[in-house]
Amino acid sequence: MDNKQDVLALLRGVADGSVTPEQAVLELKRSPFDNLGYARVDTHRTVRQGTSEVIYGAGKTPRQIAGIAAAMMKNGSHNILVTRLDQDKADLVAQELPMDYHPLPRIGVVSPQPHPQVGSIVVATGGTSDMPVAEEAALTAEVLGNRVTRLYDVGVAGLHRLLASLDELMQARVVIAVAGMEGALASVVGGLVDCPVIAVPTSVGYGASFGGLSALLAMLNSCASGCSVVNIDNGFGAGFLASRINQMEGLPQ
Repeated sequence: MDNKQDVLALLRGVADGSVTPEQAVLELKRSPFDNLGYARVDTHRTVRQGTSEVIYGAGKTPRQIAGIAAAMMKNGSHNILVTRLDQDKADLVAQELPMDYHPLPRIGVVSPQPHPQVGSIVVATGGTSDMPVAEEAALTAEVLGNRVTRLYDVGVAGLHRLLASLDELMQARVVIAVAGMEGALASVVGGLVDCPVIAVPTSVGYGASFGGLSALLAMLNSCASGCSVVNIDNGFGAGFLASRINQMEGLPQ
């Protein structure tokens, strides 16, 4: 079973008599993971969660990454995200599998295929230095089927730059605010929009920023309602969560 539609088709087959209950049970009993020895690939994740497994590239060899992705492709997955993937590893994986590599966010997309994009997610950054984390969030959201608008270098040091983009902000279903330094962008955005704001602290900043801890604490203590916070430099987590919110049933397209 590769996705929810396959399960529904199987159940409809039982209902109309084209599939016996015994056949259906056998199909559903197939292993929910593929044991590769070095990894157990979760082949039922799309059925449970609506999206396939994401491969964390750091700490894995190119062969391991390619093996996991190949197992996922065998089970019908496309647009497989590989995060925190260095260029050298990407070059080796691309020799074995079709993959688009994006060097700034260090993301590979294995078996890329065009797909519809819905809703509106805005990704805003305090500065240009925050772009690698922001692009990780934006690309993750796009691969998961969301329409993304990028507003980069709109930090509070020049607030007029952010205010010039109010139309895009007001039309968003979710805003991802990515900032280092003192992390003030999330609070400002949270005070302007009527949608959820996902704050992403980055490790950008001088010594007293403590590798992003200053921004993290500032975002956690935001006085603006409707702000949630992910971990330092966790663009992927923000993009994934924004996708979940953006694609919730009942929201207008």
